[in-house]
Amino acid sequence: MKLKPNLTLMEHYERHCPPQDRRFNCLIPPPIGYKIPIRWPESRDEVWKANIPHTHLAQEKSDQNWMVVNGEKINFPGGGTHFHYGADKYIVALARMLKFPNDKLHNGGNVRNVLDVGCGVASFGAYLLAHDIIAMSIAPNDVHENQIQFALERGIPSTLGVLGTKRLPFPSRSFELAHCSRCRIDWLQRDGILLLELDRLLRPGGYFAYSSPEAYAHDPENRRIWNAMHDLLKRMCWRVVVRKDQTVIWAKPTSNSCFLKREPGTQPPLCSIDDDPDASWNVHMKACISLYSSKMHKGRGSGLVPWPQRLTEAPPRLEEIGVSAEEFHEDTRIWQFRVSEYWKQMKSIVRKNYFRNVMDMNSNLGGFGAALKDTDVWVMNVSPVNQSSRLKIIYDRGLIGTVHDWCEAFSTYPRTYDLLHAWQIFTKIEEYDCGLEDLLIEMDRILRPEGLVIIRDKPSIINYIRKFVTALRWDHWISEVEPRSDTLSSGEEQVLIVRKKFWSGEVSTM
Repeated sequence: MKLKPNLTLMEHYERHCPPQDRRFNCLIPPPIGYKIPIRWPESRDEVWKANIPHTHLAQEKSDQNWMVVNGEKINFPGGGTHFHYGADKYIVALARMLKFPNDKLHNGGNVRNVLDVGCGVASFGAYLLAHDIIAMSIAPNDVHENQIQFALERGIPSTLGVLGTKRLPFPSRSFELAHCSRCRIDWLQRDGILLLELDRLLRPGGYFAYSSPEAYAHDPENRRIWNAMHDLLKRMCWRVVVRKDQTVIWAKPTSNSCFLKREPGTQPPLCSIDDDPDASWNVHMKACISLYSSKMHKGRGSGLVPWPQRLTEAPPRLEEIGVSAEEFHEDTRIWQFRVSEYWKQMKSIVRKNYFRNVMDMNSNLGGFGAALKDTDVWVMNVSPVNQSSRLKIIYDRGLIGTVHDWCEAFSTYPRTYDLLHAWQIFTKIEEYDCGLEDLLIEMDRILRPEGLVIIRDKPSIINYIRKFVTALRWDHWISEVEPRSDTLSSGEEQVLIVRKKFWSGEVSTM
């Protein structure tokens, strides 16, 4: 509260890290009665109540079919504030509104990445997965408290996030569709800065599906907001694709032509040429329109092939980061081999559906996540701040991720990931003079009981980490090998794989 955040701008829901002397140097025990999470796909529809003992959300949203407390479990019927009859039917309805072939929202693989703003418990994102669409579902830790914790417990891609004062930690041109159902966000504030943030994130021709609450259908204030939004988005060169009842879908232009034809002085202005639209870590939002690159403008689109081909096809934006198509394909091949070797190393303990939520802490070009395409997992690809320019390649492959500074805590709840992959991240942390012990404690906070950590780093780092394995209770199962050298290796490497014990309080249960 000493920071005096601006509550009207949601600044108090953004990241605020404590200084070094106020950080907790301890392990977080699971809550009383905690159970190993229900495995995917069953977890989409039910979780253990003891794992997230916050049931007030079920009571508050009982009329909207979000979630239902059922004995020791919490069930998720698939409803939502704007889709009482189920997210699956709502997804088909959106596809029909857009007149996509066969009522499929993926539109032949051309809609792959979705941003769901104010996602609740992420049922929209959960049901999109069956359509070969992956959503980055975001919501803050607001009055609804643990909605993202519920989403992650269910095994649904999601993260804490808010449209406040800073850019979301994603690169420009990352999503084909942004979605906000029963939306109560003030999109008109500060000269439309929040809509301009969506504009930064959407690909050429990308869609924004927006719906206001049904109760506002005949409200004069709602009509005023709609008219003002329509006027603002028209000046931003967006067009209305379709409108039905309280739902409207806009589309962005596919080139810069409309922007360049606007009258001088038209608001909002174009961003200056020195603004980097991909810069997103601790960067304040800007009330301006980011122009497409000359290549996107000439091609009238992102130039991406449909999913799933785009996972392994070299994307056009590789040249922006100085990586050739040959280097990209070699990276993909190496990670396929590395991941197969990891799985061989873990085969004695890993069962079917053992992993669901996976994090790659240093994702580079997304090769690790791409190598898991045939497994029933999703990967949060994390680009460290000094490698953040590479995150757009991950989105161009049809994967998702975020930028992060590993000298700070990650924006998630405790016990939310089954597998953490740390390739050379400790070496990088050491170079930035951050505490290796702090990072180990943060990884333990994120990791579920009986979860696994794969650390691939230089031998001196591995030897140092081994000193902490017992104190971290990561000694339920340990394997260490010297991997085969390849073109991604920076000198000698070791691979350490450890499994976290299921413990409670001060007493280990296994």
